[in-house]
Amino acid sequence: MVGPARAVRTLLNFRPPRLNAGVKCLPQAFVAGTVIRSCPSLGSEPCARLSDGPGLRAFLRPPSRGEAVREGLGEDAPPYLIGEPEPGGNRSVYFETYGCQMNVNDTEIAWSILQKNGYKKATSCTEADVILLVTCSIREKAEQTIWKRLKQLAALKSNRAKSQVPLKIGILGCMAERLKEEILEKEKLVDVLAGPDSYRDLPRLLTVAETGQKAVNVLLSLDETYADVMPVHVNSKTKTAFISIMRGCNNMCSYCIVPFTRGRERSRPISSISQEVRILSDQGVKEVTLLGQNVNSYCDTSEIQFHTREPTHLSRGFSTIYKNKHGGLRFACLLDQVSRIDPEMRIRFTSPHPKDFPDEVLQLIQERGNICKQIHLPAQSGSTAILEAMRRGYTRESYLELVERIREIIPGVSLSSDFIAGFCGETEDDHLQTIALLRQVRYNVGYLFAYSMRKTHAYHRLADSVSAVVKQRRLEELIAVFREEATKLNTELIGTDQIVLVEGASKRSKVELCGRNDGNIKVIFPNLVIPCDWSSDMLVSIKPGDYISVQITSANSQSLKGIPICFTTLSKSTKVTELKTASNGQ
Repeated sequence: MVGPARAVRTLLNFRPPRLNAGVKCLPQAFVAGTVIRSCPSLGSEPCARLSDGPGLRAFLRPPSRGEAVREGLGEDAPPYLIGEPEPGGNRSVYFETYGCQMNVNDTEIAWSILQKNGYKKATSCTEADVILLVTCSIREKAEQTIWKRLKQLAALKSNRAKSQVPLKIGILGCMAERLKEEILEKEKLVDVLAGPDSYRDLPRLLTVAETGQKAVNVLLSLDETYADVMPVHVNSKTKTAFISIMRGCNNMCSYCIVPFTRGRERSRPISSISQEVRILSDQGVKEVTLLGQNVNSYCDTSEIQFHTREPTHLSRGFSTIYKNKHGGLRFACLLDQVSRIDPEMRIRFTSPHPKDFPDEVLQLIQERGNICKQIHLPAQSGSTAILEAMRRGYTRESYLELVERIREIIPGVSLSSDFIAGFCGETEDDHLQTIALLRQVRYNVGYLFAYSMRKTHAYHRLADSVSAVVKQRRLEELIAVFREEATKLNTELIGTDQIVLVEGASKRSKVELCGRNDGNIKVIFPNLVIPCDWSSDMLVSIKPGDYISVQITSANSQSLKGIPICFTTLSKSTKVTELKTASNGQ
Protein backbone atom coordinates (compact mmCIF):
# COMPACT_ATOMS: atom_id res chain seq x y z
CA MET A 1 0.00 0.00 0.00
CA VAL A 2 1.29 3.48 -0.84
CA GLY A 3 1.75 5.75 2.20
CA PRO A 4 0.03 9.17 2.35
CA ALA A 5 3.27 11.17 2.06
CA ARG A 6 4.41 9.15 -0.97
CA ALA A 7 0.98 9.46 -2.57
CA VAL A 8 1.11 13.25 -2.20
CA ARG A 9 4.60 13.41 -3.76
CA THR A 10 3.42 11.23 -6.66
CA LEU A 11 0.54 13.61 -7.36
CA LEU A 12 2.78 16.66 -7.06
CA ASN A 13 5.19 15.28 -9.63
CA PHE A 14 2.45 14.28 -12.09
CA ARG A 15 2.93 15.31 -15.73
CA PRO A 16 0.60 14.27 -18.55
CA PRO A 17 2.14 11.78 -21.00
CA ARG A 18 3.50 12.94 -24.37
CA LEU A 19 1.24 12.27 -27.27
CA ASN A 20 2.57 10.42 -30.34
CA ALA A 21 2.98 12.69 -33.33
CA GLY A 22 0.60 10.60 -35.34
CA VAL A 23 -2.22 10.74 -32.83
CA LYS A 24 -4.84 13.37 -33.52
CA CYS A 25 -5.81 15.75 -30.74
CA LEU A 26 -9.02 14.77 -29.02
CA PRO A 27 -11.85 17.32 -29.16
CA GLN A 28 -11.56 17.80 -25.41
CA ALA A 29 -8.90 16.77 -22.90
CA PHE A 30 -9.15 16.79 -19.08
CA VAL A 31 -5.89 17.42 -17.28
CA ALA A 32 -5.56 17.88 -13.49
CA GLY A 33 -9.09 19.21 -13.19
CA THR A 34 -8.75 21.68 -16.12
CA VAL A 35 -10.69 21.34 -19.36
CA ILE A 36 -8.57 22.10 -22.47
CA ARG A 37 -10.57 22.64 -25.66
CA SER A 38 -8.90 22.13 -29.04
CA CYS A 39 -8.68 24.88 -31.61
CA PRO A 40 -8.79 23.80 -35.28
CA SER A 41 -6.50 26.64 -36.35
CA LEU A 42 -3.77 25.42 -34.01
CA GLY A 43 -4.04 21.78 -34.94
CA SER A 44 -2.48 19.48 -32.34
CA GLU A 45 -0.08 22.11 -30.92
CA PRO A 46 -1.94 22.58 -27.54
CA CYS A 47 -1.75 18.84 -26.92
CA ALA A 48 1.92 18.76 -27.78
CA ARG A 49 2.60 21.47 -25.23
CA LEU A 50 0.76 19.71 -22.39
CA SER A 51 3.87 17.84 -21.29
CA ASP A 52 5.64 21.13 -20.64
CA GLY A 53 2.66 22.68 -18.79
CA PRO A 54 2.14 23.06 -15.03
CA GLY A 55 1.60 20.05 -12.81
CA LEU A 56 -0.69 19.72 -9.79
CA ARG A 57 1.93 21.39 -7.56
CA ALA A 58 1.39 24.72 -9.32
CA PHE A 59 -2.20 24.85 -8.13
CA LEU A 60 -1.56 24.00 -4.45
CA ARG A 61 -0.77 26.34 -1.57
CA PRO A 62 2.86 25.95 -0.50
CA PRO A 63 2.93 24.09 2.84
CA SER A 64 4.31 25.65 5.99
CA ARG A 65 7.58 24.29 7.39
CA GLY A 66 5.61 22.20 9.88
CA GLU A 67 3.50 20.72 7.09
CA ALA A 68 6.61 20.01 5.00
CA VAL A 69 8.13 18.05 7.88
CA ARG A 70 4.89 16.15 8.49
CA GLU A 71 4.72 15.10 4.85
CA GLY A 72 8.28 13.76 5.00
CA LEU A 73 9.82 16.59 2.95
CA GLY A 74 12.43 17.25 5.64
CA GLU A 75 13.72 20.25 7.56
CA ASP A 76 15.89 21.25 4.57
CA ALA A 77 13.00 21.58 2.15
CA PRO A 78 13.60 24.24 -0.52
CA PRO A 79 12.34 27.78 0.24
CA TYR A 80 9.39 27.55 -2.15
CA LEU A 81 7.98 24.67 -0.05
CA ILE A 82 8.35 26.30 3.36
CA GLY A 83 5.43 28.69 2.94
CA GLU A 84 4.75 32.34 3.63
CA PRO A 85 4.92 34.18 6.98
CA GLU A 86 1.92 34.21 9.29
CA PRO A 87 -0.95 36.38 7.88
CA GLY A 88 -0.73 38.85 10.78
CA GLY A 89 2.87 39.70 10.02
CA ASN A 90 3.20 40.85 13.65
CA ARG A 91 0.75 43.69 12.96
CA SER A 92 -1.08 45.14 15.94
CA VAL A 93 -4.88 45.17 16.28
CA TYR A 94 -7.10 47.29 18.52
CA PHE A 95 -10.72 46.42 19.34
CA GLU A 96 -13.51 48.82 20.29
CA THR A 97 -16.64 47.03 21.50
CA TYR A 98 -20.14 48.56 21.52
CA GLY A 99 -23.49 47.17 22.64
CA CYS A 100 -24.43 44.01 24.49
CA GLN A 101 -22.35 41.39 26.30
CA MET A 102 -22.67 39.15 23.25
CA ASN A 103 -20.45 41.66 21.45
CA VAL A 104 -17.91 41.42 24.28
CA ASN A 105 -17.82 37.67 23.68
CA ASP A 106 -17.58 38.20 19.91
CA THR A 107 -14.56 40.44 20.52
CA GLU A 108 -12.90 37.66 22.51
CA ILE A 109 -13.59 35.14 19.73
CA ALA A 110 -12.24 37.46 17.02
CA TRP A 111 -9.13 38.23 19.07
CA SER A 112 -8.51 34.51 19.67
CA ILE A 113 -8.62 33.87 15.91
CA LEU A 114 -6.34 36.81 15.03
CA GLN A 115 -3.87 36.03 17.81
CA LYS A 116 -3.38 32.52 16.42
CA ASN A 117 -2.70 34.09 13.03
CA GLY A 118 0.20 36.25 14.13
CA TYR A 119 -1.47 39.48 15.24
CA LYS A 120 -0.50 41.23 18.45
CA LYS A 121 -2.67 43.35 20.75
CA ALA A 122 -2.42 47.16 20.63
CA THR A 123 -3.10 49.09 23.83
CA SER A 124 -4.55 52.12 22.03
CA CYS A 125 -5.95 53.03 18.62
CA THR A 126 -3.05 55.42 17.93
CA GLU A 127 -0.47 52.61 17.98
CA ALA A 128 -2.60 50.06 16.08
CA ASP A 129 -2.16 48.88 12.49
CA VAL A 130 -5.72 47.55 12.45
CA ILE A 131 -8.75 49.00 14.29
CA LEU A 132 -11.83 46.77 14.52
CA LEU A 133 -15.18 48.11 15.76
CA VAL A 134 -17.51 45.41 17.11
CA THR A 135 -20.89 47.03 16.52
CA CYS A 136 -24.54 46.97 17.60
CA SER A 137 -27.70 47.67 15.57
CA ILE A 138 -30.40 47.12 18.18
CA ARG A 139 -31.29 50.85 18.23
CA GLU A 140 -30.60 53.82 15.97
CA LYS A 141 -28.60 55.56 18.71
CA ALA A 142 -26.11 52.66 18.76
CA GLU A 143 -25.55 53.01 15.01
CA GLN A 144 -25.16 56.81 15.25
CA THR A 145 -22.38 56.27 17.79
CA ILE A 146 -20.47 54.19 15.21
CA TRP A 147 -20.96 56.73 12.41
CA LYS A 148 -19.50 59.44 14.65
CA ARG A 149 -16.60 57.24 15.64
CA LEU A 150 -15.78 56.51 11.99
CA LYS A 151 -15.45 60.24 11.31
CA GLN A 152 -12.94 60.48 14.16
CA LEU A 153 -10.99 57.52 12.81
CA ALA A 154 -10.92 59.10 9.34
CA ALA A 155 -8.65 61.84 10.72
CA LEU A 156 -6.44 59.23 12.39
CA LYS A 157 -6.13 57.36 9.11
CA SER A 158 -5.37 60.42 7.00
CA ASN A 159 -2.71 61.65 9.45
CA ARG A 160 -0.91 58.33 9.48
CA ALA A 161 2.82 58.74 8.94
CA LYS A 162 4.05 57.52 5.55
CA SER A 163 6.78 55.55 7.31
CA GLN A 164 4.10 53.38 8.94
CA VAL A 165 2.04 50.65 7.31
CA PRO A 166 -1.37 51.97 6.16
CA LEU A 167 -4.02 51.87 8.90
CA LYS A 168 -6.85 49.42 8.23
CA ILE A 169 -10.31 49.87 9.74
CA GLY A 170 -12.92 47.14 10.03
CA ILE A 171 -16.59 46.98 11.04
CA LEU A 172 -17.60 43.72 12.74
CA GLY A 173 -20.90 42.39 14.03
CA CYS A 174 -24.53 43.38 13.60
CA MET A 175 -24.02 46.76 11.91
CA ALA A 176 -21.78 45.17 9.27
CA GLU A 177 -24.54 42.65 8.61
CA ARG A 178 -27.37 45.19 8.48
CA LEU A 179 -25.78 48.16 6.69
CA LYS A 180 -23.12 46.59 4.50
CA GLU A 181 -23.97 48.51 1.30
CA GLU A 182 -24.39 51.85 3.09
CA ILE A 183 -21.10 51.48 4.96
CA LEU A 184 -19.14 50.70 1.79
CA GLU A 185 -20.73 53.60 -0.11
CA LYS A 186 -20.78 56.20 2.68
CA GLU A 187 -17.51 55.45 4.49
CA LYS A 188 -14.71 54.93 2.00
CA LEU A 189 -12.20 54.55 4.85
CA VAL A 190 -13.67 51.19 5.94
CA ASP A 191 -11.50 48.37 4.63
CA VAL A 192 -13.11 45.26 6.17
CA LEU A 193 -16.70 44.22 6.84
CA ALA A 194 -17.32 40.97 8.76
CA GLY A 195 -20.69 39.77 10.01
CA PRO A 196 -21.18 37.85 13.29
CA ASP A 197 -20.68 34.47 11.56
CA SER A 198 -17.55 35.49 9.60
CA TYR A 199 -14.88 35.94 12.27
CA ARG A 200 -12.98 32.84 11.16
CA ASP A 201 -12.44 34.64 7.86
CA LEU A 202 -10.86 37.74 9.45
CA PRO A 203 -7.22 36.77 8.68
CA ARG A 204 -8.05 36.37 4.99
CA LEU A 205 -10.15 39.54 4.90
CA LEU A 206 -7.32 41.57 6.45
CA THR A 207 -4.84 40.06 3.97
CA VAL A 208 -7.09 41.13 1.10
CA ALA A 209 -7.39 44.61 2.63
CA GLU A 210 -3.60 44.92 2.65
CA THR A 211 -3.68 44.89 -1.16
CA GLY A 212 -5.91 47.98 -1.17
CA GLN A 213 -9.16 46.15 -1.89
CA LYS A 214 -12.35 46.19 0.17
CA ALA A 215 -12.83 42.87 1.97
CA VAL A 216 -16.37 41.76 2.84
CA ASN A 217 -17.93 38.62 4.34
CA VAL A 218 -21.37 39.03 5.88
CA LEU A 219 -22.78 35.58 5.16
CA LEU A 220 -24.99 34.18 7.92
CA SER A 221 -24.55 30.55 8.91
CA LEU A 222 -26.97 27.84 9.96
CA ASP A 223 -24.39 26.03 12.10
CA GLU A 224 -21.56 28.38 13.16
CA THR A 225 -21.19 28.48 16.95
CA TYR A 226 -17.39 28.90 17.23
CA ALA A 227 -17.49 25.84 19.49
CA ASP A 228 -13.84 25.02 18.82
CA VAL A 229 -12.60 28.59 19.39
CA MET A 230 -11.57 29.26 22.97
CA PRO A 231 -12.09 33.02 23.50
CA VAL A 232 -9.16 35.07 24.76
CA HIS A 233 -10.68 37.22 27.48
CA VAL A 234 -10.15 40.92 26.89
CA ASN A 235 -9.68 41.76 30.58
CA SER A 236 -7.61 39.00 32.15
CA LYS A 237 -7.69 40.73 35.55
CA THR A 238 -11.44 40.42 36.06
CA LYS A 239 -12.89 37.45 37.95
CA THR A 240 -16.06 37.31 35.86
CA ALA A 241 -16.49 36.00 32.32
CA PHE A 242 -19.12 35.57 29.61
CA ILE A 243 -19.61 32.33 27.67
CA SER A 244 -21.62 32.18 24.46
CA ILE A 245 -23.73 29.00 24.47
CA MET A 246 -25.83 29.69 21.36
CA ARG A 247 -26.19 32.17 18.53
CA GLY A 248 -29.14 33.65 16.66
CA CYS A 249 -32.84 33.72 17.49
CA ASN A 250 -36.00 32.11 16.09
CA ASN A 251 -38.58 34.23 17.90
CA MET A 252 -39.00 36.94 15.23
CA CYS A 253 -40.47 39.52 17.62
CA SER A 254 -41.77 42.29 15.39
CA TYR A 255 -39.51 45.01 16.86
CA CYS A 256 -36.27 43.00 16.96
CA ILE A 257 -33.46 42.99 14.42
CA VAL A 258 -31.48 40.09 15.93
CA PRO A 259 -32.80 37.34 13.58
CA PHE A 260 -31.80 39.52 10.63
CA THR A 261 -28.29 40.32 11.87
CA ARG A 262 -27.41 37.08 13.71
CA GLY A 263 -29.52 34.49 11.92
CA ARG A 264 -31.39 31.45 13.22
CA GLU A 265 -30.77 29.67 16.52
CA ARG A 266 -27.99 27.10 16.79
CA SER A 267 -26.60 25.79 20.05
CA ARG A 268 -23.03 25.02 20.99
CA PRO A 269 -22.35 21.48 22.26
CA ILE A 270 -22.44 21.05 26.04
CA SER A 271 -19.01 19.41 25.95
CA SER A 272 -17.46 22.55 24.45
CA ILE A 273 -19.19 24.84 26.97
CA SER A 274 -18.14 22.64 29.89
CA GLN A 275 -14.54 22.67 28.69
CA GLU A 276 -14.51 26.47 28.64
CA VAL A 277 -16.02 26.64 32.14
CA ARG A 278 -13.29 24.30 33.43
CA ILE A 279 -10.58 26.44 31.84
CA LEU A 280 -12.03 29.59 33.41
CA SER A 281 -12.29 27.86 36.79
CA ASP A 282 -8.61 26.89 36.57
CA GLN A 283 -7.81 30.54 35.80
CA GLY A 284 -9.54 31.66 39.00
CA VAL A 285 -12.73 33.07 37.46
CA LYS A 286 -15.49 33.16 40.08
CA GLU A 287 -18.56 33.97 37.98
CA VAL A 288 -19.63 33.05 34.45
CA THR A 289 -22.65 34.34 32.57
CA LEU A 290 -24.08 32.05 29.88
CA LEU A 291 -24.98 34.13 26.83
CA GLY A 292 -27.54 33.78 24.06
CA GLN A 293 -30.17 35.89 22.32
CA ASN A 294 -32.73 33.39 23.66
CA VAL A 295 -30.44 31.64 26.10
CA ASN A 296 -32.99 29.38 27.77
CA SER A 297 -34.19 27.87 24.48
CA TYR A 298 -30.79 26.16 24.30
CA CYS A 299 -30.94 22.74 22.63
CA ASP A 300 -27.82 20.65 21.96
CA THR A 301 -28.48 18.14 19.17
CA SER A 302 -24.80 17.52 18.38
CA GLU A 303 -24.93 13.90 19.57
CA ILE A 304 -27.17 11.40 17.78
CA GLN A 305 -28.29 9.74 21.03
CA PHE A 306 -29.98 12.97 22.06
CA HIS A 307 -32.28 13.05 19.01
CA THR A 308 -35.53 12.08 20.73
CA ARG A 309 -39.12 12.93 19.88
CA GLU A 310 -39.78 14.74 23.15
CA PRO A 311 -40.86 18.36 22.47
CA THR A 312 -39.43 21.41 24.22
CA HIS A 313 -41.22 22.25 27.46
CA LEU A 314 -42.52 25.84 27.53
CA SER A 315 -43.75 28.01 30.37
CA ARG A 316 -47.44 27.54 31.11
CA GLY A 317 -49.64 29.67 28.83
CA PHE A 318 -46.85 30.58 26.39
CA SER A 319 -46.46 29.77 22.70
CA THR A 320 -43.99 30.15 19.84
CA ILE A 321 -44.44 31.30 16.26
CA TYR A 322 -42.02 28.62 15.08
CA LYS A 323 -42.29 24.84 15.10
CA ASN A 324 -41.53 23.39 18.52
CA LYS A 325 -38.12 21.76 18.89
CA HIS A 326 -37.80 18.00 19.45
CA GLY A 327 -34.96 16.13 21.07
CA GLY A 328 -31.57 17.35 22.22
CA LEU A 329 -30.14 18.33 25.59
CA ARG A 330 -32.08 21.27 26.99
CA PHE A 331 -31.16 24.30 29.06
CA ALA A 332 -31.88 22.53 32.38
CA CYS A 333 -29.32 19.85 31.48
CA LEU A 334 -26.73 22.49 30.57
CA LEU A 335 -27.29 24.38 33.83
CA ASP A 336 -27.02 21.15 35.79
CA GLN A 337 -23.71 20.17 34.19
CA VAL A 338 -21.91 23.53 34.29
CA SER A 339 -22.98 24.25 37.87
CA ARG A 340 -21.37 20.97 39.02
CA ILE A 341 -17.92 21.88 37.63
CA ASP A 342 -16.98 24.34 40.38
CA PRO A 343 -19.30 24.78 43.39
CA GLU A 344 -17.51 28.08 44.18
CA MET A 345 -18.25 29.57 40.75
CA ARG A 346 -21.44 31.57 40.32
CA ILE A 347 -23.57 30.80 37.25
CA ARG A 348 -25.79 33.42 35.61
CA PHE A 349 -27.48 33.52 32.21
CA THR A 350 -28.90 36.14 29.86
CA SER A 351 -30.96 36.99 27.90
CA PRO A 352 -33.86 34.56 28.27
CA HIS A 353 -37.39 34.58 26.88
CA PRO A 354 -40.30 34.12 29.34
CA LYS A 355 -41.70 31.23 27.27
CA ASP A 356 -38.70 28.99 28.09
CA PHE A 357 -39.01 28.69 31.88
CA PRO A 358 -40.48 25.25 32.56
CA ASP A 359 -40.61 24.10 36.18
CA GLU A 360 -37.49 21.92 35.87
CA VAL A 361 -35.36 25.02 35.13
CA LEU A 362 -36.84 26.97 38.06
CA GLN A 363 -36.44 24.06 40.48
CA LEU A 364 -32.79 23.58 39.49
CA ILE A 365 -32.08 27.29 40.10
CA GLN A 366 -33.59 26.96 43.56
CA GLU A 367 -31.76 23.75 44.46
CA ARG A 368 -28.25 24.55 43.20
CA GLY A 369 -26.35 26.89 45.53
CA ASN A 370 -24.08 28.44 42.89
CA ILE A 371 -26.82 29.22 40.33
CA CYS A 372 -27.77 32.81 41.12
CA LYS A 373 -31.31 33.42 42.33
CA GLN A 374 -31.77 36.13 39.75
CA ILE A 375 -33.87 35.91 36.59
CA HIS A 376 -34.11 38.34 33.72
CA LEU A 377 -37.74 38.25 32.57
CA PRO A 378 -38.24 40.65 29.62
CA ALA A 379 -41.85 41.87 29.57
CA GLN A 380 -41.49 44.65 26.93
CA SER A 381 -45.07 45.84 27.63
CA GLY A 382 -47.88 45.43 30.14
CA SER A 383 -50.59 45.51 27.47
CA THR A 384 -51.83 42.29 25.87
CA ALA A 385 -52.69 44.19 22.68
CA ILE A 386 -49.15 45.54 22.34
CA LEU A 387 -47.65 42.15 23.25
CA GLU A 388 -49.64 40.66 20.37
CA ALA A 389 -48.39 43.37 18.00
CA MET A 390 -44.87 42.61 19.21
CA ARG A 391 -45.45 38.87 18.50
CA ARG A 392 -44.24 37.93 21.98
CA GLY A 393 -46.32 34.77 22.33
CA TYR A 394 -47.97 35.56 25.68
CA THR A 395 -50.56 37.78 27.33
CA ARG A 396 -50.28 40.08 30.32
CA GLU A 397 -52.10 37.47 32.41
CA SER A 398 -49.80 34.57 31.47
CA TYR A 399 -46.75 36.73 32.22
CA LEU A 400 -48.06 37.56 35.69
CA GLU A 401 -48.83 33.88 36.31
CA LEU A 402 -45.22 33.06 35.43
CA VAL A 403 -43.93 35.72 37.85
CA GLU A 404 -46.08 34.19 40.59
CA ARG A 405 -44.78 30.71 39.76
CA ILE A 406 -41.15 31.86 39.83
CA ARG A 407 -41.55 33.52 43.23
CA GLU A 408 -43.33 30.45 44.55
CA ILE A 409 -40.48 28.11 43.54
CA ILE A 410 -37.58 30.55 44.22
CA PRO A 411 -38.41 32.64 47.31
CA GLY A 412 -36.50 35.92 47.42
CA VAL A 413 -35.62 35.79 43.72
CA SER A 414 -34.38 39.01 42.13
CA LEU A 415 -36.17 39.93 38.90
CA SER A 416 -35.06 42.22 36.10
CA SER A 417 -36.83 43.15 32.87
CA ASP A 418 -36.84 45.05 29.56
CA PHE A 419 -39.51 47.56 28.55
CA ILE A 420 -40.13 49.49 25.34
CA ALA A 421 -41.95 52.84 25.51
CA GLY A 422 -44.00 54.02 22.54
CA PHE A 423 -44.15 50.90 20.37
CA CYS A 424 -46.22 51.04 17.18
CA GLY A 425 -49.86 51.80 17.96
CA GLU A 426 -49.35 52.09 21.71
CA THR A 427 -52.21 54.09 23.27
CA GLU A 428 -52.21 55.95 26.55
CA ASP A 429 -54.18 53.09 28.08
CA ASP A 430 -51.54 50.58 26.90
CA HIS A 431 -48.89 52.77 28.53
CA LEU A 432 -50.82 52.90 31.82
CA GLN A 433 -51.10 49.10 31.80
CA THR A 434 -47.30 48.90 31.55
CA ILE A 435 -46.95 51.27 34.51
CA ALA A 436 -49.35 49.07 36.47
CA LEU A 437 -47.29 45.98 35.62
CA LEU A 438 -44.13 47.69 36.89
CA ARG A 439 -45.86 48.43 40.19
CA GLN A 440 -47.36 44.97 40.51
CA VAL A 441 -44.22 42.92 39.74
CA ARG A 442 -41.57 45.23 41.26
CA TYR A 443 -38.21 44.66 39.55
CA ASN A 444 -34.77 45.02 41.12
CA VAL A 445 -33.16 45.93 37.81
CA GLY A 446 -34.72 47.43 34.69
CA TYR A 447 -33.67 48.24 31.12
CA LEU A 448 -36.08 50.75 29.62
CA PHE A 449 -35.89 52.37 26.17
CA ALA A 450 -37.99 54.42 23.76
CA TYR A 451 -38.93 52.45 20.65
CA SER A 452 -36.53 52.78 17.71
CA MET A 453 -37.85 51.55 14.35
CA ARG A 454 -35.58 49.01 12.61
CA LYS A 455 -36.08 47.17 9.33
CA THR A 456 -37.97 44.31 10.93
CA HIS A 457 -41.46 42.81 10.79
CA ALA A 458 -42.82 46.01 12.37
CA TYR A 459 -41.15 48.15 9.68
CA HIS A 460 -43.05 46.30 6.94
CA ARG A 461 -46.37 45.70 8.73
CA LEU A 462 -46.86 48.42 11.36
CA ALA A 463 -46.75 52.21 11.58
CA ASP A 464 -44.38 54.05 13.93
CA SER A 465 -47.33 56.13 15.06
CA VAL A 466 -46.14 57.44 18.45
CA SER A 467 -44.30 60.76 18.24
CA ALA A 468 -40.79 61.16 19.62
CA VAL A 469 -42.06 63.62 22.24
CA VAL A 470 -44.68 61.18 23.52
CA LYS A 471 -42.16 58.31 23.50
CA GLN A 472 -39.77 60.33 25.64
CA ARG A 473 -42.49 61.37 28.09
CA ARG A 474 -43.72 57.79 28.49
CA LEU A 475 -40.15 56.53 28.91
CA GLU A 476 -39.50 59.04 31.69
CA GLU A 477 -42.70 57.95 33.45
CA LEU A 478 -41.71 54.29 33.23
CA ILE A 479 -38.24 55.05 34.60
CA ALA A 480 -39.70 57.03 37.49
CA VAL A 481 -42.04 54.19 38.49
CA PHE A 482 -39.31 51.58 38.13
CA ARG A 483 -36.93 53.56 40.36
CA GLU A 484 -39.63 54.09 42.96
CA GLU A 485 -40.41 50.38 43.21
CA ALA A 486 -36.74 49.32 43.03
CA THR A 487 -35.92 51.66 45.90
CA LYS A 488 -38.63 50.03 48.01
CA LEU A 489 -37.35 46.55 47.18
CA ASN A 490 -33.71 47.40 47.90
CA THR A 491 -34.63 49.18 51.14
CA GLU A 492 -36.10 45.91 52.39
CA LEU A 493 -32.54 44.49 52.30
CA ILE A 494 -31.24 46.96 54.90
CA GLY A 495 -30.01 45.02 57.91
CA THR A 496 -29.49 41.79 55.96
CA ASP A 497 -26.16 40.10 55.23
CA GLN A 498 -25.46 39.76 51.50
CA ILE A 499 -22.86 37.49 49.91
CA VAL A 500 -20.89 39.74 47.55
CA LEU A 501 -18.37 38.82 44.87
CA VAL A 502 -15.77 41.60 44.96
CA GLU A 503 -15.14 43.18 41.54
CA GLY A 504 -12.70 45.97 42.40
CA ALA A 505 -12.50 49.66 43.26
CA SER A 506 -15.63 51.79 43.19
CA LYS A 507 -15.72 54.28 40.32
CA ARG A 508 -16.86 57.08 42.64
CA SER A 509 -14.49 56.63 45.55
CA LYS A 510 -10.90 55.49 45.89
CA VAL A 511 -11.49 54.30 49.46
CA GLU A 512 -14.43 52.06 48.55
CA LEU A 513 -14.80 48.73 46.78
CA CYS A 514 -17.76 47.32 44.91
CA GLY A 515 -19.20 43.98 43.90
CA ARG A 516 -22.52 42.28 43.23
CA ASN A 517 -24.76 40.16 45.37
CA ASP A 518 -26.57 37.01 44.28
CA GLY A 519 -29.40 39.14 42.86
CA ASN A 520 -26.96 41.04 40.61
CA ILE A 521 -27.39 44.30 42.55
CA LYS A 522 -24.31 46.46 42.96
CA VAL A 523 -23.02 46.63 46.55
CA ILE A 524 -20.57 49.36 47.66
CA PHE A 525 -18.52 49.05 50.86
CA PRO A 526 -15.34 50.52 52.45
CA ASN A 527 -11.97 48.94 51.73
CA LEU A 528 -11.17 47.40 55.12
CA VAL A 529 -9.24 44.45 56.49
CA ILE A 530 -11.71 41.85 57.73
CA PRO A 531 -11.67 38.42 59.48
CA CYS A 532 -11.02 35.27 57.43
CA ASP A 533 -14.33 33.84 58.65
CA TRP A 534 -16.94 34.26 61.38
CA SER A 535 -14.80 32.68 64.10
CA SER A 536 -11.32 33.99 63.15
CA ASP A 537 -9.40 36.95 64.57
CA MET A 538 -6.96 37.04 61.63
CA LEU A 539 -7.55 40.15 59.49
CA VAL A 540 -6.98 40.05 55.73
CA SER A 541 -7.23 42.65 52.95
CA ILE A 542 -10.08 42.34 50.45
CA LYS A 543 -9.23 41.76 46.78
CA PRO A 544 -11.16 41.13 43.54
CA GLY A 545 -12.53 37.58 43.32
CA ASP A 546 -13.18 37.26 47.06
CA TYR A 547 -16.58 36.31 48.43
CA ILE A 548 -17.39 38.43 51.46
CA SER A 549 -20.39 38.91 53.71
CA VAL A 550 -21.62 42.52 53.72
CA GLN A 551 -24.21 43.91 56.14
CA ILE A 552 -26.44 46.36 54.23
CA THR A 553 -26.83 49.81 55.81
CA SER A 554 -28.50 51.89 53.06
CA ALA A 555 -30.06 51.52 49.62
CA ASN A 556 -31.35 53.33 46.56
CA SER A 557 -32.83 52.20 43.23
CA GLN A 558 -29.43 51.42 41.72
CA SER A 559 -27.28 50.00 44.51
CA LEU A 560 -26.77 48.94 48.10
CA LYS A 561 -24.22 50.16 50.64
CA GLY A 562 -22.89 48.23 53.59
CA ILE A 563 -20.08 47.19 55.93
CA PRO A 564 -17.90 44.14 55.13
CA ILE A 565 -18.14 41.57 57.94
CA CYS A 566 -15.88 38.65 56.96
CA PHE A 567 -14.77 36.39 54.14
CA THR A 568 -17.02 33.50 53.17
CA THR A 569 -17.65 30.93 50.44
CA LEU A 570 -20.69 29.94 48.40
CA SER A 571 -20.76 26.55 50.14
CA LYS A 572 -20.81 28.13 53.61
CA SER A 573 -23.49 30.65 52.66
CA THR A 574 -25.66 27.89 51.18
CA LYS A 575 -25.47 25.91 54.44
CA VAL A 576 -26.38 29.02 56.46
CA THR A 577 -29.37 29.65 54.18
CA GLU A 578 -30.53 26.02 54.55
CA LEU A 579 -30.28 26.24 58.34
CA LYS A 580 -32.29 29.48 58.40
CA THR A 581 -34.93 27.97 56.13
CA ALA A 582 -35.17 24.88 58.32
CA SER A 583 -35.50 26.95 61.52
CA ASN A 584 -38.17 29.17 59.96
CA GLY A 585 -40.05 26.06 58.88
CA GLN A 586 -40.17 24.83 62.49
